[in-house]
Amino acid sequence: MIYRLVDRGADGETRVRDFADAAEMAARFEKIGVDDCSADLRMRGLPVFRGLVGPMPENDGTVARYETPEIFEKLTKEWSAPQRRKSKRKAPDAAATA
Repeated sequence: MIYRLVDRGADGETRVRDFADAAEMAARFEKIGVDDCSADLRMRGLPVFRGLVGPMPENDGTVARYETPEIFEKLTKEWSAPQRRKSKRKAPDAAATA
């Protein structure tokens, strides 16, 4: 399992860092428990860290993804925003409406 952290770098860009195991994450973030209610059974028992949202499955469950609240909110807003489609209708012809 890969543990992925998605946060914002000093330059404001979204940054993705992968860790080989939970111990590497625990060295940087305080472990406050384990996930015991995820709908994805592969995520159950994985650590929960203070200040991060996750774990969330990624890549068919081979990656446990954690995000900072700021990134989680930004990506959720992008994901839930309605997709704007170009209308296939043509504007009415000015001569036809006169």
